[in-house]
Amino acid sequence: MSPAAPAIIVHGGAGPVRDGSLERRLEGCDAAARAGWRLLERGASALDVVEAAVAALEDNPLFNAGTGSTLNSRGEIEMDAAIMEGVSLRAGAVAAVQRIKNPVKLARRVLEDGRHVLLAGAGALEFARAAGIPQCPPEELVVESEQRRWRDKHGTVGAVALDRGGAVAAATSTGGIFDKLPGRVGDSSLPGCGVYADEDGGVSCTGHGESIIRVVLAKSALDFVRAGCDPEEAARRAVELLASRTGGTGGVIILDRRGRIGYARNTPHMPVCYSTGAGGFKVDF
Repeated sequence: MSPAAPAIIVHGGAGPVRDGSLERRLEGCDAAARAGWRLLERGASALDVVEAAVAALEDNPLFNAGTGSTLNSRGEIEMDAAIMEGVSLRAGAVAAVQRIKNPVKLARRVLEDGRHVLLAGAGALEFARAAGIPQCPPEELVVESEQRRWRDKHGTVGAVALDRGGAVAAATSTGGIFDKLPGRVGDSSLPGCGVYADEDGGVSCTGHGESIIRVVLAKSALDFVRAGCDPEEAARRAVELLASRTGGTGGVIILDRRGRIGYARNTPHMPVCYSTGAGGFKVDF
């Protein structure tokens, strides 16, 4: 197999940006995409790349994932994340986890462990301790801006990458929706819903999780690619499916095995950054 041309796309969540932070969100997506691209250039696997890109977004308090996650009805942070590799269909996910600075890294450890796909709540924390992933005080993940402008927080971050070996991987991470019930699990930790990758490409979704789950949005988006749509058309059709069947809002990013990129949303904004090597990095919203 001839070497593939690497590519990456990241998103910073779909929704209105009313606090004047759009430019900084685009900068955050750009920084995350560049972090992933540096690994791609060194020949890293797509799994390593999407983990690094999403971890960079989790560390940025502007986004509702990791540090800066939104609060549930008890005023606590519970986070979901998943990562999936397309060639093997290996996947790892965590749901409703607390005290973990980078949930996507814990999801990767679940994938590598191989016994399960999804761990939740206290069980996920027990696994984290056994895997040597440190916990942090809950207050370290709460930022002042989250408490000031929670109504404008975006819901999810994600990344999809194609490595030089032709493998595609996708990852998604979120703090969930504001004032959610404790224990609520959204689409981000569910393979096929908020994230999916197989031999044809990878998808990361963002938006109203309950609606995304109902139409299995990530898998549905990739099915459009398999049916002959280019990624841009597939993303558009997936968002139309979300709206027509559930009335839900959200966005989709897609990267196929040929390195073609597509994204679509039915919300006012969805910060994205992508690169296929030629033309450098491009941002959009």
